[in-house]
Amino acid sequence: MTPRDNSETPETPSPENPAAEPLPAEPAILLDESADPALRRGVDVIKANWKHAPLGPGVYRMLGADGEVLYVGKARSVRKRIASYMRLGGHTNRIARMISLTAEMVFVSTETETEALLLETNYIKQMKPRFNVLMRDDKSFPYIFISGDHSAPQIMKHRGSRERKGDYFGPFASVWAVNRTLNALERAFLLRSCTDSYFANRTRPCLLHQIKRCAAPCTGEIGLADYAALVGEARAFLSGKSRAVRDMLAKEMNEAAEVLDYERAARLRDRISALSNIQGAQGINPHSVEEADVFAIAEEAGQFCVEVFFFRTYQNWGNRAYFPRADKSLSQSEVLDAFLAQFYADKPAARLLLLSHEIEDRELLERALSERAGHRIEVAVPQRGEKKDLVDHATQNARETLGRKLAEGASQEKLLAGLAAAFGIEDTLRRIEVYDNSHIMGTNAVGAMIVAGPEGFMKTHYRTFNIKGEDLTPGDDFGMMREVLRRRFTRLAKEDEGANQDPDAFPQRPDLVLIDGGKGQFEAARTVLADLGINDVAIVAIAKGLDREAGRETFFVEGKEPFRLPPRDPALYFVERLRDEAHRFAIGTHRARRKKEFTRSPLDEIAGVGPARKRALLQAFGTAKAVSRAGLADLEKVDGINSATAKLVYDFFHGERA
Repeated sequence: MTPRDNSETPETPSPENPAAEPLPAEPAILLDESADPALRRGVDVIKANWKHAPLGPGVYRMLGADGEVLYVGKARSVRKRIASYMRLGGHTNRIARMISLTAEMVFVSTETETEALLLETNYIKQMKPRFNVLMRDDKSFPYIFISGDHSAPQIMKHRGSRERKGDYFGPFASVWAVNRTLNALERAFLLRSCTDSYFANRTRPCLLHQIKRCAAPCTGEIGLADYAALVGEARAFLSGKSRAVRDMLAKEMNEAAEVLDYERAARLRDRISALSNIQGAQGINPHSVEEADVFAIAEEAGQFCVEVFFFRTYQNWGNRAYFPRADKSLSQSEVLDAFLAQFYADKPAARLLLLSHEIEDRELLERALSERAGHRIEVAVPQRGEKKDLVDHATQNARETLGRKLAEGASQEKLLAGLAAAFGIEDTLRRIEVYDNSHIMGTNAVGAMIVAGPEGFMKTHYRTFNIKGEDLTPGDDFGMMREVLRRRFTRLAKEDEGANQDPDAFPQRPDLVLIDGGKGQFEAARTVLADLGINDVAIVAIAKGLDREAGRETFFVEGKEPFRLPPRDPALYFVERLRDEAHRFAIGTHRARRKKEFTRSPLDEIAGVGPARKRALLQAFGTAKAVSRAGLADLEKVDGINSATAKLVYDFFHGERA
């Protein structure tokens, strides 16, 4: 698809295009003397742009005075659609606000309405307009992958693009569901999960073989033909032939028992048990629905929850709940309609989509998904039978999940109010940032920022900072904290805070900064914010209690003497949770960085040696140390290494670098 930008040139009938629809008459603006002046200005802007809007399908963007994208919409006829905004009355509060803020419009025409839907979805995901329904959680789904480019295929968890040759089974709703299934599959089919380089350098079976989770094809404990049979069984099981696989294993177990081969019979029994655990943990499994994605939406107190269930090969592969950002005035059908287009913007769809509510763009969504997949995809709202039971089950889960979230939100708001009262903060706390550092004698030093708000921990807002101040003394915690806060708030000050004035959006500027440390850390933080001219953010430092005992922490707040909170104060427990989460995040980031340093290979430093050539060298010589000892002639014999690259590697290790 090649969109055509029509923001300047209107589409009009011409002798070259006699079939073009004639220009509609300019719609009359309904006069309303009591209309808000801002609304009048917005209507005037839309009226001025209406003349240049395309008659055919396309996408339109409504922009604010500062260039912020307020809303992205699509239409079969853009000109007819935006004419509906040219009234001074009869709008919902949401639409009236949107019109009032509109200062400019941009149009892009497309060949078909399907292309308009896809383009609209891309724009929404990229620009995140405040008046559109936003999906918010956009993490990719994990799959189970069985490689097809090795004589002894590997089974592993996979997330991301599907470039490697092999079979992908999924999606699974969570990493936990994949890990649980993988553990059971390894016990059931004894497939290897190690990397190809690890496989190539084994001289004896690893621990997984000892605990009966791998057949050890790396050392010849099982022949490649027999291992291929195990791979075929695993593929058959994941492809929906689970009953056939279990029946075959049961038959082999009985045959082994009849010839008194009880050891083999016991191994087969354990494999059957592992398969039973997979299916038993998957809950409701349909009998007549081989492949489907089930969507159900619930609404309460102005909040929406969309529950998504994945069914593949007659098995339930998990569910995930989403809480899209949507205006309270929208119906459940409207929210679900907008959610579905965004959900499948970068994900493959099942052959059948089952919905709890009828949506306006159902046929359009079917066409768009079918064109992308290359085969027919059906979108249905079942009224009876097992499909209806699946939707009802998803709807019940959506209601229960939303109920739990609302209850947690109410509790969280009480905790935030209690925290504000404890620290003498008059304003409502919407965003709390907690900072901590982690290092070992100053090495691999990192700073961490976690964020909490009315909805709990906001993990998409977490940030890490690699401490890189050259003038810092190793182990200078105060200097590290100053560097982290200076970088964070300098960047925040440079950002255009007027880009998003939506009061419902989660703020970017904190109301409270919590520092894990005592008076020294408090003074370091206060000095940084004062130097930057920031005086509207409360700072609190938390000093650990005597003998680091939880519940006896001392708090430092500007304008107050150091104090403690009562031992059973809910605000104290809340602060401890925040501090512990920051500590966990900081230590985890530090360990990951330290591990990366430990596992760094000298081959990574050679310019011109990428992952493929590095893999070829390690497979040929086993270790980086062996590569460093290899002669130039031996390096040139490695597959994928030409003479020039071999010379680079040889010179790198023998001190002849350019």
